Amino acid sequence: MGCTAQVWLEARMDADGNMRLKADSDSEITKGFCSCLIWVLDGAEPEEVLNLKTEDLGAWSVVGLQGRSNSRVNTWHNVLIGMQKRTKDLVAEREGKPPGEPFPSLVITADGIHAKGSYAEAARFLLPDELKIQELVNVLREKRIGVVAHFYMDPEVQGVLTAAQKHWPHIHISDSLVMADTAVKMANAGCQYITVLGVDFMAENVRAILDQAGFSEVGVYRMSSERIGCSLADAASNPAYMDYIEAASMASPSLHVVYINTSLETKANAHELVPTITCTSSNVVQTILQAFAQVPGLNVWYGPDTYMGTNIVELFQQMAVMTDDEIAEIHPEHNQDTIRSLLPRMHYYQDGTCMVHHLFGHEVVEKIKEMYCDAFLTAHFEVPGEMFSLTMEAKKRGMGVVGSTQNMLDFITDRVQEALDRNVNDHLQFILGTESGMVTSIVAAVRGLLRSGRVKVNVEIVFPVSSDSVTRTSSGSSNGLSSGEVGNFMEVPIIPGVATGEGCSIHGGCASCPYMKMNSLNSLLKVCHHLPEQKHDLLAYEAARLNLQTRHGKLIADVGCEPILHMRHFQATKSLPEKLIYQILHPCGNGKSTAFS
Repeated sequence: MGCTAQVWLEARMDADGNMRLKADSDSEITKGFCSCLIWVLDGAEPEEVLNLKTEDLGAWSVVGLQGRSNSRVNTWHNVLIGMQKRTKDLVAEREGKPPGEPFPSLVITADGIHAKGSYAEAARFLLPDELKIQELVNVLREKRIGVVAHFYMDPEVQGVLTAAQKHWPHIHISDSLVMADTAVKMANAGCQYITVLGVDFMAENVRAILDQAGFSEVGVYRMSSERIGCSLADAASNPAYMDYIEAASMASPSLHVVYINTSLETKANAHELVPTITCTSSNVVQTILQAFAQVPGLNVWYGPDTYMGTNIVELFQQMAVMTDDEIAEIHPEHNQDTIRSLLPRMHYYQDGTCMVHHLFGHEVVEKIKEMYCDAFLTAHFEVPGEMFSLTMEAKKRGMGVVGSTQNMLDFITDRVQEALDRNVNDHLQFILGTESGMVTSIVAAVRGLLRSGRVKVNVEIVFPVSSDSVTRTSSGSSNGLSSGEVGNFMEVPIIPGVATGEGCSIHGGCASCPYMKMNSLNSLLKVCHHLPEQKHDLLAYEAARLNLQTRHGKLIADVGCEPILHMRHFQATKSLPEKLIYQILHPCGNGKSTAFS
């Protein structure tokens, strides 16, 4: 995988315990690259094969790879890693070590899916109940209700919504930023109510953005009468976070870059202390680099996700040793000198984590290195540094992506489309480094591509979990599953995502957010059926307007939306708005930005 041409690799161990390697390719250039590796490693001791690092190949590139495309260099690196994986397997076999327990996975084909391993026992999303679909579509259409939902929902709910989309266009599943934007489009199209399947800050954002867009009469409803929290948003609501922002206000000029996954109250209170712009996992790097480019001597204070902050700093440290041309490809206004100069002025909060992405720790990373080093890696920007570094290394070889949920989905579908375009049978394996609910959108997108292909391409989505994090199926369950075989749901083996988060382990995780799983299909139907006649029964479900005020007497809803609008300006123009630049350069003596004096 990851090679532009087709490459075949054979590895065995001879009687003396040395590695014997063969390789072939349908590309003459690639065959030549493989021959170089064979020349160096065929007949070598296993340790020699395993100790060769991909960076060692950099010296060879001076001789043989100058002027060659990155895809050719990636082929060389990927074949080496394939050799090392097979070497590890043969060494373990020689030493009589039992093979490692693989991570659970789903294999997606044009005909259906096949479950490998145990992780949960709900596969209803594959063939959702037609009566439930019709019931939902009828009530949404009758009452003009739009649905915005996050990728991390329970797969069963996503399955019903995905099927219902074909009959009612005002259903949208996305990451958190797009949810509010889509709600505005739904209101423009005549929706009277918006239901939000996510956590509370997402419903809060939808409510505030609709008000800003002039749709205050459109109702917004959450999916629970109880609080639907978020560990990351909670971290930013801690007084320690405001202490961090207070410290930032003492340094001038300063910009606070706050993750979108925080409450409006956090955004508003911070913005009155330090000029603030929101960011997402897909645009945070460009936002920060653009800010440093536009404001000389700027201090950037990122929060609240500690892992993301750590990963941003590591990325900038990697950029500091790149060539100016390589840096310019990432951001055209930066070079080696500017990147090195900004590092001391890049700050991040030290005590904020997402409870799901925290689980992609050391145990998971070591197992990926051991058993999946030749697979495609995808990782959310919120994962711990070890997983981030591993995936960034894979990215250099064309084998990985780090970013938002949408970035990950795009990477998977792009690789699948490339495999179909090659017009050869193939098996692609992807490590999913984010919340397991993401699998529903992946299955839908990949199945759509595979049905249009003329060749047999299989796509395996691997879920990194520890052995303590699985739910076993019943003894009568089958190990195989295709969409045509689903009859009795009790007999369906698995899909990833333990219901309500039960069965999770701190040793590697089940990558399932218990807060997101509070968004049930029953709650959605209850809210829809009660509208509008029984609205009084839904008071606890309503996303109320924030009438609270900041410490300087401004409405939190108004002040908290401004950092979001600053980000929208950046996304549209690739530059920070003049208003924000003015706030950065002209702070007031009492700590609040000029715009709110």
